[in-house]
Amino acid sequence: MIDIKSIPSPDKPADALAAVVALRLMADRLERKTVKRAIEQGWTWAQVAEALGVTRQAAHKRHAKQCLKPKDQNSVRVTHVQPA
Repeated sequence: MIDIKSIPSPDKPADALAAVVALRLMADRLERKTVKRAIEQGWTWAQVAEALGVTRQAAHKRHAKQCLKPKDQNSVRVTHVQPA
């Protein structure tokens, strides 16, 4: 966990902006991993969206691709089925 006292002062823009970039990367990584785990545990997109403070559509658009990837590269994915 990052101690708020160790975050650079805005009076040192180079250091402060570098910290902003690092914090964004960490937050994005945490969000991706946590959303994936929530979906694996049965959360709905509506629940994920509410927790993130965004719309269901926004949460789905941002995270669905990584959450719905097959776990096994050898798994078969049906993309089109002809009607009987």
